[in-house]
Amino acid sequence: MLSQYSYSVKDRFLRYVQIDTQSNPQSEKFPSTEKQKDLGRLLVTELKEMNIADAHLDEFGYVYATILSTTTKEVPVLLFCSHMDTSPDCSGTGVKPVIHCNYDGGPIQLPEDPSQIITMEEYPYLGERIGDDIITASGTTLLGADNKAGIAVIMDMAYYLQAHPELKHGTIKIVFTPDEEIGKGVNHINLGKTGAVVGYTLDGGERGSLEAENFSADGVTIVFNGISAHPGLAKGKMVNALKVAADFLASLPKDELSPETTEDRYGFVHPVQIEGTAEKVTLQFIIRDFITARLAAYEAYLQDKLDDTLFRYPGARGTLTVQEQYRNMKEVIEQHPDVVTYAKEAIERAGCE
Repeated sequence: MLSQYSYSVKDRFLRYVQIDTQSNPQSEKFPSTEKQKDLGRLLVTELKEMNIADAHLDEFGYVYATILSTTTKEVPVLLFCSHMDTSPDCSGTGVKPVIHCNYDGGPIQLPEDPSQIITMEEYPYLGERIGDDIITASGTTLLGADNKAGIAVIMDMAYYLQAHPELKHGTIKIVFTPDEEIGKGVNHINLGKTGAVVGYTLDGGERGSLEAENFSADGVTIVFNGISAHPGLAKGKMVNALKVAADFLASLPKDELSPETTEDRYGFVHPVQIEGTAEKVTLQFIIRDFITARLAAYEAYLQDKLDDTLFRYPGARGTLTVQEQYRNMKEVIEQHPDVVTYAKEAIERAGCE
């Protein structure tokens, strides 16, 4: 029966990525952008068309739904989750997905920006996908596969299970979240609506990947205040916050503590945004490490760098604030190893290593 099933993943994915759901780390609202709800409303409509009666979008932009149990056995309630937003780092407006059929292993040139070329040398995993269809963006936007691919898979699973009630399973909960890309994805989640024993997030990379730990994360905001003066009368008076911030950034190490210089389990201190004027500049950082306790050390390191920079610029002022984002799930999963054991078995039963 499964072999006769017409998968809807590709069509759903192509539809979802064309809806702009980019989140905004500067927003004080939740969700950070209302347009994330545009995808949420579509997903609710599609779930209801599958006769999933309780599918709904709440005020915070979360989509909740329940696939009812088809067994009389007592089995745990499972949750499957994916996030709807895309990264603030690149535009999600006007996404034009491109299907590269029957990939032959050669370079993939993106049509709207020919300078963007995806090669097997840079992405070796492509070597395992020869003969498959590859979907990319057109070259001027994000594609949004992170994580609309996960959404499409969960939606196809729901579609299949609703179409085949003879397949025995327990109650399955679905949650689609906003604002994951800016570290706020579960800030307003209502776990009482799920009642799940365990949740699995579909947000991985290569086929067969299983992740049971992640970085712990904080956000850091550094504000530099200079002294404004008319440029014609500025000698001995002006302190240019742009130059102070630039000096601070230049003082960060070039060969360590950054995503571009570390790998594996090494943490990093990563500036992601700068904005301001000669009078005031704001820097945004993300701080990451697998060991939660190290975050405080990185933040103290930034504070020391800030103090040193301000010492070099009398009259300048600066503040550093920390916002907790999320923690390494391994700290909890270690107490419940079956969560990983069963997931691994499920992947292997599906024919993947």
